[in-house]
Amino acid sequence: MKDIGSLFDHIASHYDTFNHSTSLGIDKRWRRQAVRGILSTHAEALDVAIGTGDLAIELVRKGKARHVEGIDLSTEMMRIGQKKAADKGMQDAITFTKGSALEMPYADASFDLLTCAYGVRNFSNLEQGLNEMYRVLKPGGELMILEFSHPQNPVISALYTFYFKFVMSAFGAILTGGDIGSFTYFYHSVKRFVWGDAMLRKLEEAGFASATYQSQTFGISTIYRAVKR
Repeated sequence: MKDIGSLFDHIASHYDTFNHSTSLGIDKRWRRQAVRGILSTHAEALDVAIGTGDLAIELVRKGKARHVEGIDLSTEMMRIGQKKAADKGMQDAITFTKGSALEMPYADASFDLLTCAYGVRNFSNLEQGLNEMYRVLKPGGELMILEFSHPQNPVISALYTFYFKFVMSAFGAILTGGDIGSFTYFYHSVKRFVWGDAMLRKLEEAGFASATYQSQTFGISTIYRAVKR
C-alpha cells in the first residue's frame, strides 16, 4: 500500500465528495458538534491532519480560534483546503504546513487548543503522536479528537460493517475509476483502531487529564476531550 501521504494525495480530488456522500452529510454535523463543545476562544490552535480544512474552517467560523495552524502529510489535500479557506476569506486565519504528526516542527507549549478530526487512526505510532500532541500544547490547553468508532448495538454494528466495508469502498472505486484499494483502507483503519475507554487510557498514558468521550450517531463517531495537566 502507498504511504499515508501518497494515499491521500491520490484520492484528494475525490475526498470531500466521498466523505460527505457516504456519510449522507452527517460528518458535517459531527464536526459542528465537536467544535461547539470547545470551552472558549483560543488565540492559537493546531489542527493535526488538517486535510482539506473542514474542521479548521469550522473553528474559525465559530470563533473558537483566532488562528489555526494545520499540519498534514498530504500536499494535495492541503492544496484543496487552502482554496476552500481562501474562498471563505480565511486565508490569513488558517495556515497549512506539510509535516508529520509524529515529529511536529513546533516548540514545546506552542498552542492553546489542539484538534484532530479522523486522523489519529492513521498514525503509524499512536502513542508517539499523542505524546507530540501533549508536548506542543500549553499547560491547561484543550485537546479535542474526533474519530470513527464501533457501534455497540449488534444490528447497527452489522449494518455499519457491511456499509463501511462494501458500499463505501464500491462508491470510492466508482469515483476514482476503479481504485477500490485506497478506500478499503478506511474500513481496515477503523476496524483495528482503539476507541472508547481504551482510547481514554491512551490519552491518560500520554499525560492528559480529565479525558472524556461522547458517542455520536449510534457510536459510529466519537468525540474525545482532554486537557494538558
